[in-house]
Amino acid sequence: MTGTAAGFQNVEHLLRELTPQVVGALTRRYRDFAASEDAVQEALLDALAQWPRDGVPENPGGWLYRTATRRLNDEMRSAMARRRREEQIASEEDLQVAAMDEGFEPDQDDTLLLLFMCAHPALTPVTAVALILRAVGGLTTREIAAAFLVSETTMAQRISRAKQTIRDSKVEFVLPSEQERTQRLEAVLHVLYLIFNEGYASTTGDQLQRVDLSSEAIRLTRALSESVTDYPEVRGLLALMLLTDARRAARTDPDGELIPLDEQDRTIWDQQLIAEGTSMVAKAMSDRRVGPYQLQAAIAALHDQAPTTELADWPQIQALYRVLESMNRNPMVGLNLAVATAMAEGPDAGLLVVDSVASDDRMKEHYRVHAVRAHLLERAGRKADALESYRRAAETTANLPERNYLLRKMARLRKSL
Repeated sequence: MTGTAAGFQNVEHLLRELTPQVVGALTRRYRDFAASEDAVQEALLDALAQWPRDGVPENPGGWLYRTATRRLNDEMRSAMARRRREEQIASEEDLQVAAMDEGFEPDQDDTLLLLFMCAHPALTPVTAVALILRAVGGLTTREIAAAFLVSETTMAQRISRAKQTIRDSKVEFVLPSEQERTQRLEAVLHVLYLIFNEGYASTTGDQLQRVDLSSEAIRLTRALSESVTDYPEVRGLLALMLLTDARRAARTDPDGELIPLDEQDRTIWDQQLIAEGTSMVAKAMSDRRVGPYQLQAAIAALHDQAPTTELADWPQIQALYRVLESMNRNPMVGLNLAVATAMAEGPDAGLLVVDSVASDDRMKEHYRVHAVRAHLLERAGRKADALESYRRAAETTANLPERNYLLRKMARLRKSL
């Protein structure tokens, strides 16, 4: 071990970065994704217990690989023992352990390969995305459940079934053919989008942003765009991430508290990312195969190019959200449309859209419905109603900076009553 004991948060960041690399290396060697992922999860628990106390190993990836390999060997020995072959496996184990560190190559990143493997055709798109978020994105089951608006128990069952499906299919750990790649690409893009969103606006915890997740999503999407050059939605997604991430420095104050878009200091937005993202989405849309990621990137570009929130091209933003909603009936899109409608046509028109979104069973008590309704009620001058909606939003959010922001809004509103 080297150095002093690493902080728990730094260890988590390192483990999230290493997890897909080690899972990929083990899967490449043992040809069993489910067993490899389970073994790495066990190794991660050991690392979380030991590294903050003892320090990070000189070769953390090799440590994880070695620990997970031993667990896999134990499983193999148990299985073979039941077939009366324990003696043979025991002799093989000595050779395997000696070569463990050779099996993990830090310069070989299997993450993209793992992405496409998890987007298996035998899985439903929703299940494939959940599995990739776990194996590649490093999200917890709770975080994935929040992203899908389901219970943690339900999501745990989905992930377990997904791993069993891949195990039964005996899928090879190789890049898919061109036809398979096209079939799996939508799920891969969706998972990268969700990883970025969880990093940019965390659903739980005491931090508004998790830069490790959003940065990893951008890195993976850049790598994907270099590999897949004939699908404009890949460039659209990368443009969306860049245009959104450009505002990151202005989204929180020095204490980590939320600063909403209309109060942000636009002079500290990253102009280089804005220029790159704007150019990228323009090129993607020139292909005339417009998809939802390109539309969202175009909306982000309109926000980033506006001198103030009030001077943004809200009729154009509203029109783009309407097209997006026609492609994807996601209730979160509906909430964004509500805000755009309020800015283009007035708060009462926006509130009608919020009511429509709230009728979705998944959104009845979602804090974002209450937060958007509160914002529009305040704009409409209905302060008492707005105060109640802010209260309900603060009670239902699981993110501490967002809750603090909503409580501050409530305090200021009370003073004006």
